[in-house]
Amino acid sequence: MASLPKPNNQQTKFLEKQWWLGFKAGTNLAEASLVKAYTVMAPTNYSTELNYKRYDSFVKTGSQATLEATFYYKGISFSAQPTYRHTRFTYFNTFRWTNSEDISQTLELRYDQEQKIDYADFPLFIKYDMLRNKLRPYVQIGIIYSLLINANKAVTISGTDYASGGVNKFTQPGLIVGAKDLFENYWSLAGGLGLDYNLGNVRIVLEASYLKGMSNITNTKNRFGNDRLSGIADVQDDIKLNSIMISAGVLFPMRFLSSNFKTLDR
Repeated sequence: MASLPKPNNQQTKFLEKQWWLGFKAGTNLAEASLVKAYTVMAPTNYSTELNYKRYDSFVKTGSQATLEATFYYKGISFSAQPTYRHTRFTYFNTFRWTNSEDISQTLELRYDQEQKIDYADFPLFIKYDMLRNKLRPYVQIGIIYSLLINANKAVTISGTDYASGGVNKFTQPGLIVGAKDLFENYWSLAGGLGLDYNLGNVRIVLEASYLKGMSNITNTKNRFGNDRLSGIADVQDDIKLNSIMISAGVLFPMRFLSSNFKTLDR
């Protein structure tokens, strides 16, 4: 039985390196990791910690869109992936006021806050292909610098009033505040897993990455600078931002041997 012809030296050498250009898009989940808590209130008859914010982790979905330029050489890839990322995270805090002479006269307030932040990410990744077939799982690590584009904060106030002769629950209209001045650029480390599928001369990509924030995203100089937020007892904590990002996309090779040669099929 005749064996299949092997690629010639030119093809083998050609397949050792390749440039890929393409586009990816997907969703992300964020976690605000507390570094140091701050509060406007200074209670005298209970612990200040009761006024600290409670952060929700990986609850709100955001989105991102990525352009990718990757250089592949013998199973290792070096990749630049500029990304526009829209991130959301939430937290809440509660306050309680009580008449010391009549504890039935009590007011409880809860502030639910949703933070929306837009970043331009500039990552550099190193990838390693664990297999070199049509279906190629890979691992990647990288470093990312995130440039702040915009930020908004939405606040909903609800509460229970026991001081009006009964139990009166209420919700005030929501407040949306521009909050770009409360944040700043930051950097993070990333690691992830992915899967490439070579469909002819096109590569289909599915990947998931975890971004570990390494610096404070809060602008400490402007912490108390927003009067509208300070007026509703909100002040920005020192936090780091962690994210899970899931993306899918397509990549196109920039080098061909000939019009009928598959760039990766041996």
